Amino acid sequence: MKSANSSTLIERASEMISAARYIVAFTGAGISTPSGIPDFRGEKDGLWQRYDPMQVASRSAFFKTPDLFFDWFRPLFLTSWKALPNPAHVSLSSLEKLGCLGSVITQNIDGLHQKAGSSHVLELHGTALSFTCIRCRNQNSAENVFSQFESGNTIPYCTICTGILKPDVVLFEEGLPQDVWEKAESEAGKADLMLVIGSSLEVYPANSIPQIALRHGCKLIINNLSSTPMDAMASLQIPMDTAEFLPCLIENTRK
Repeated sequence: MKSANSSTLIERASEMISAARYIVAFTGAGISTPSGIPDFRGEKDGLWQRYDPMQVASRSAFFKTPDLFFDWFRPLFLTSWKALPNPAHVSLSSLEKLGCLGSVITQNIDGLHQKAGSSHVLELHGTALSFTCIRCRNQNSAENVFSQFESGNTIPYCTICTGILKPDVVLFEEGLPQDVWEKAESEAGKADLMLVIGSSLEVYPANSIPQIALRHGCKLIINNLSSTPMDAMASLQIPMDTAEFLPCLIENTRK
């Protein structure tokens, strides 16, 4: 049940959406935790509370100790592969279909926006659902890797040359994909309203995308359970579960 304050915030957010010319969503881990995807930086259950990222999730770790890398990555991949979009992902897809949302810029690597039907998704940190052979550069599907893991392989290998398959995620010691970054900057520059959904806005350089939007006169709606460094700059700050807030927002916007 929504509180009176929550209802007021949702109504104000709906009014801002109706008045906006070009809307962009910027999403982080909080939109996917209701789908069972673990948060990397959560204070209690975050993956980096249990792992040293440089030991398991860096470029060096992948090439020097691929067995340790895949011990960490394999459960994350299997969770992402099996996960289903939650109402928050579906709501953003609905906003796109209503003609209200231009694009989704995401820090997530789980592919759930695409599974929900969003067609213009910019993945700043890559995706856990595609793989490239480090030897012949052949692209291998997530279905192939899933089958290898299900068959007992602990490290996935290329079907052409048997080289190790590297997930198309941005690891520590790697830069963000330049083409995706440039498109994200362009989208941020066009937006007059940005929905920041489930992001703590602490990860650089991804967190500079909302800052770019602000510099171009864009308004921010921040929907995150915990506070963020940009709350004071937001036109609206909504501390609700994203899987509750976004469906309510859609319902109000359709009225």
